[in-house]
Parts: sequence; C-alpha cells; structure tokens
Amino acid sequence: MSTNLEIESAHEKRPIQEIARELGIDPAIVLPHGHHIAKVPVAELEHRAGDPDGALVLVTAMTPTPSGEGKTTTTIGLGDGLRRAGHRTAVCLREPSLGPYFGIKGGGTGAGHSQVVPAEDINLHFVGDMYSVSKANNLLAALVDNHLQHGNELGIDPRRITWRRVIDLNDRALREIFVGLGGVTHGIPRKDGFNITPASEVMAILCLARDYRDLRDRLARIVVGYTHGQEPVSADMLSAEGAMTVLLRDAIHPNLVQTLHGTPAFVHGGPFANIAHGCNAITATRLALKLCDRVVTEAGFASDLGAEKFFDIKCRIGGLRPDAVVIVATEKAIAYHGGFDEDGGTGNLLKHVENIRTFGIEPVVAVNRFPGDGVEQLRRIVDFCAAHGVRSAPYESVEKGPEGAGELARLVDEAIEQNRASGSFQLLYPDAVPIREKIATVARSMYGADGVDYDRDAEVSIDLIETIGQGHVPVCMAKTQKSLSDSPELRGRPRGFRVRVNEARLSAGAGFVVVICGKMLTMPGLPKEPAAVRIKVDDRGKASGLS
Repeated sequence: MSTNLEIESAHEKRPIQEIARELGIDPAIVLPHGHHIAKVPVAELEHRAGDPDGALVLVTAMTPTPSGEGKTTTTIGLGDGLRRAGHRTAVCLREPSLGPYFGIKGGGTGAGHSQVVPAEDINLHFVGDMYSVSKANNLLAALVDNHLQHGNELGIDPRRITWRRVIDLNDRALREIFVGLGGVTHGIPRKDGFNITPASEVMAILCLARDYRDLRDRLARIVVGYTHGQEPVSADMLSAEGAMTVLLRDAIHPNLVQTLHGTPAFVHGGPFANIAHGCNAITATRLALKLCDRVVTEAGFASDLGAEKFFDIKCRIGGLRPDAVVIVATEKAIAYHGGFDEDGGTGNLLKHVENIRTFGIEPVVAVNRFPGDGVEQLRRIVDFCAAHGVRSAPYESVEKGPEGAGELARLVDEAIEQNRASGSFQLLYPDAVPIREKIATVARSMYGADGVDYDRDAEVSIDLIETIGQGHVPVCMAKTQKSLSDSPELRGRPRGFRVRVNEARLSAGAGFVVVICGKMLTMPGLPKEPAAVRIKVDDRGKASGLS
C-alpha cells in the first residue's frame, strides 16, 4: 500500500474558502492559515444560535492494542461515507500532540484514504493552539512563583501548590523537579513538576468554554494551590485570567480543514482521554452541528475512557445529545485480548457494547479491516455482534476511500433514527451525588470493578474538595487505556478486581475532578526507540520518517 504522504499527494486539496462555502460560511470571514487551513471566528456560533442541530455521531472503540485500532480513520472515513450518501457532513477531531508523534503512537490525522489534510502541518505546529495553551498555563505558574517571591500576601503554602508547568513533549525527566534554586534572587525553592500540554487544565478549559466570557470565567476559577489555612487560591486572586485569555484569544476559534475526499473537518483542541477528558472543543462540535446534517466526532481510546467522558463531561457541560455511537473493533484487538471468549476479546467488545447501552444508546460496531485480515475472522466478529443484537459492518475506507464505509454509513443512519425515536439517552450519575459515589459508579458500571480503594492522599484531597464546595462536578477518571481495569496487564474482560485511586486533583475552571488511578502518569516518557530518531530532513527541506 502507498504511504500516507503519497496518497495525500495524489489528491487535489480544495481551497479552504471553498470548504467554508460548502458549509454555508461566508468565505470572507474565515481567518486563513495558508491555502488549506483556516480558523472560523467563534462569533459565527452565536450568529447561528437559533439554527437546528444536525445528528451527532460519536466514534469510540473496544480496548485498544498498543498501536491503536483506527478510531480516527473510522471517524474520517465514516464522515466521507455519510457525505457520499448525500448528507451535509463534517468531521470533528482533536489536534495531535507532539508527545505521541515523536514517541510511539504517531500522528492523529488518519491513514491511507481516510486522512485529514494537510496531515504534516496538522501533526506538527498546525495553527499554534498547543503553544497558546502551554504559554497560558506556564504564565500562571510564573505568576504563582512571582507572588511567593514578592511577599506572598495571599499566604500560599508552597507545599500545597497544585499548579504544574507543561510542555508538549514526552519527557519523563520533568515529572518531578525543584524550582527556585540558586539563592534569594532566584525564587522560593519548592518541589514542582511538568505535565504534558494535553493534560493541562487550560486545554480542558479551552475545549469546554462556550465563548470568550466563559473562557475568561473558567480561567479565573482555576485553583493553583491552598493557603496555610487550607483555603483555595484561584487564578483571579493573582489577576491572571486577563493575560491568560489574551494568549488564548485566537485559540478559541475552531480550526477548519478537510479530508482527502473534501469533507469539511474541524480539528480543534487536544486533551488526552487517559489523563484528561479526551474530546475536541465544544465550540467546534456545536458549530458543526449548526452547519451540518451529520457530525462525526471521536473521543479518545475506548468507551470506558473517552466515551464515558464524552457523555458525562462534554455532553453534560455543553448541553449535547448524541444520536449514534460507533464502536471500532479489529481482528487484531480481539486476538490481543484473548480471542473469541467471554472473558477474552469478544468479551471485551461486548462489555463496550454494554457500556454504551448503559447510556441509553444502541451502538453500531465498525469492524476495521487491516491489510492481511482474513475475511472469515471478520465475518466471525460480525456474526458475534448479530448474536447479541448489535448492528455491525466491515469498514474498509483506509484502502477504498468513501466506498469502504457505505454499509457502515447506512447502519449509522438507521441507528440515528432508532435512538432519536427512543429518546432514552441518560448520563451515568447526577451532579449532586458525592465524589466517591461518582467514582464507584464509573468503576463498577464502565470497568466492571468490584469496588474502589483509596490512598490516604486521595482521601484527604477528596474531603478537602467537598469541604470547599467543589464536589458537585463530574469526575474525570485518569487510568490506563490498555485495560478495562486500572492495570495494563489485565486484558480481555477482567473480573474480580478493584480500582485503586491514588490522587484527586480539582480542576475548578474546567468543572471536574481528575481522579488518578493505578500507575497513571500525567507526563509520559519516550520509548527506547522513539519515532523522533527516524525523522530526517534533506538538503531541500523535505522531511521523511513522519508518520
């Protein structure tokens, strides 16, 4: 099969103004970044507030193998297939992070004939949104340390500062550091650390904010630490929200690109789903719904992570209602998790079907066909789904383009009609229940756990969060993506396990509590042979080795 770059080069990209015109956007208002990328002013969403919404389709997956199951490619190809079927369609994706791109997982623009383009630009610096998030995050960190240096009028306890710096790279050496060393003119010495940019609360806020006012108000509510009396210290107490909003002023505008086959695509915001909420920006999704009959979006990793957070965080905060859900399955993942067994690969797939049904939605399974997959094995997966009353179809758009998603698009249309008629979508838990009850509900219903255990630090943090009146918010579970459990070694459909909560972090601006389970890290490390070592640039400036 040809490389992604060769396939992209063989397709003629349309000018971005033409893509905007197809959506009904006046090309004169878009903010071009070259010929094939543009930002759409967020004010366009306000102008269309009274327009009806199209159907919202979420793409999730069974528990993935280390190399992934093609969720992004399925999202893109399904969008192309629905457009080919006559629907006005848009795709909504997250912006790729340089961490996985230079690490092990590669880019986030799809593959083969299911790509968003220009892929190299999107995977690298794109429009600078990641840098804006990093700068806003690190400006707040600098203001915290500056406040300590100049008298600490707020009485911040240096031992209780919770705000960490960020960088959009995998760098394990930065997980735990000390700052302020070098003498009295260099700051107050204290322990600190870095997260990767997609794990920043600023990224979550950018993706959940509705407009400039909501963005500013959320930034103001960020809790950076606590005083010696355990009172929370927020960003507005440091007068930080104005400057942070300025740094994000352009980043809030949704980014418009296209697929290889000309379907409009909004690529905006980039939180990870194993350590953040894993969904693209609400502004992009809501704008797409106003402009289109069908909007296909994705949420990171599997239903226990991305889909659960899509429903319980993004839909709750954004007032969204999904009309269909696609679960991506592969022969490789079925085998990786133990084959055709109720506690193995098919058991894992069935658990994800059950998870989606818990929210009152009948899912569709897309059996993503990789090169070399046998027809008989794919048929066994389809037959397994049929035996459990689940619509399913092979997905072959990576090799065949929009035609390879024709049957999947038809089944999704059927599911949209069924789910709209039933009107049974529901969230997993109400706002008002205590944090521990929310955690237990997710662990039992989504993971299949017998219960939850807490480290002492997590217990103390949860008690403090509820004491200061911040307990009536969703929980954002951070755990391994490699298993339904919190242990990456437990493949298939594990049973008889308990989830271990090590830490709870308040994200008051984003509006949720991050619950860190197992050995989850918010700053990944590079593998022994990172993808970065294979990247070269020749004397003419042409890059090779980019995935």
